[in-house]
Amino acid sequence: MTSSRTSAATGGYFAGRSLRDLAADLRRRRITATDLARHSLDAVARLDPLVNAFTTVSADQALAAARQADRELADGLDRGPLHGIPVAVKDVIMVADRPVTMGSRHFADHVSSTDAGCVRRLKEAGAILVGQTTTHEFAYGPTGDRSATGPCRNPRDPARMSGGSSAGSAAAVAAGMVPLAIGTDTGGSVRIPAALCGVSGFKPAYGVISTDGVFPLSETLDHVGLLAASADDCRIAYGALVPDRGPSAEGASRVGWLDTRALFPADARVLRSARTALEGPLDVLRLPQRVAEDLHEAFVAIQSGEAPAVHAERLAERPGLFDPEVLERLRTAATVPAWRYVRGLRARPRLAAAVAALFENHDVLALPTVPITAPPIDRREVDLDGGRVRVRDALLALTSAWNVLGLPALTIPAGTVDGLPTGLQLICRIGEEDRLFETAARAVPRPDHEDPLIGESLVH
Repeated sequence: MTSSRTSAATGGYFAGRSLRDLAADLRRRRITATDLARHSLDAVARLDPLVNAFTTVSADQALAAARQADRELADGLDRGPLHGIPVAVKDVIMVADRPVTMGSRHFADHVSSTDAGCVRRLKEAGAILVGQTTTHEFAYGPTGDRSATGPCRNPRDPARMSGGSSAGSAAAVAAGMVPLAIGTDTGGSVRIPAALCGVSGFKPAYGVISTDGVFPLSETLDHVGLLAASADDCRIAYGALVPDRGPSAEGASRVGWLDTRALFPADARVLRSARTALEGPLDVLRLPQRVAEDLHEAFVAIQSGEAPAVHAERLAERPGLFDPEVLERLRTAATVPAWRYVRGLRARPRLAAAVAALFENHDVLALPTVPITAPPIDRREVDLDGGRVRVRDALLALTSAWNVLGLPALTIPAGTVDGLPTGLQLICRIGEEDRLFETAARAVPRPDHEDPLIGESLVH
């Protein structure tokens, strides 16, 4: 068990405080936005040296914005549930007049002149931007330990990786430094670190939150997403950022358990942890092996076709400024032939139809978010299901398909295995995001000692 050492970098002010509670306290004048900003900044000063979640902390700007929020609330101007709430933003999302480095030496001195669309919406909602959070360089990696400013560490155990690429956003929430953070998700980059750090992460459908002003990794796969302690906090923040979402889905959602064996092997304990977070019997749904393989091929082909295009000049002129692992990935991606990219794009409608069949009698698909717990920092292979697998492949295996299809996806804490967090992932049709939150509200995370042994028929 690792639980005796996993609290070293947790316990910030916002641990255990929901957005609903914070918003209520602000409006009842039990606390001020300036108080919340100071609590956040104090927690960052105390905990971030252990975690490395932040690349930039903008204390003066945050306090000035908090004082403005206090004046507005006192004058009766209420911008909604994020008014006065500290928020962190991933370091690939533009924030005007602040350093945005993409986690790379290529942009070490870059200061953004504009706000990304999601940042403008945060400011309009009255949120207090505390700083930018560590990203895997150029968001091109699921481990979160390749950045010009060093690896982001998991608050549950700082010797382990946070996951990526929205590494710092997940770690900052998990440590209690902020109650909410913004990240990006191209193949799982919100959900992977959320699951490994023990928080919730929500990827809306493709394009619902604008990627305008977000440095691209793969433009047809990139999503902006949210990280918070709970699914309910994600839901509140989503409503504030996307207020005109149409009518909510009604009634209890029909949930099916997705057999993951076609996608990737999984640690049986992680499977049990995710499955037992949802009580009661569930239908077991199976993705045809060929569909699973084609989804993986489409993801690899599309991302490999688009990522090197973003960096062509940098690869040619200043390759030495890249992290060596990221450089190798980009060079490998550049060798993928154009016909694979075109086929990957063309396969999407067929693959969407195949996955739609899983929703004919179910509203939500449930499966683990990642098939393993957080590996040690710099570990690149792990033993899994009697074999040796690459950490990168394992982390992306159960999340990337939903980016290919642009489907909404939510991860919530499922429990722990050896004291390390596990995640339950929920997938729904486009436009039915509320079903994810309704299902999440019924889930019960299980710590190690409460994980019941369940039969293989329930897991698979």
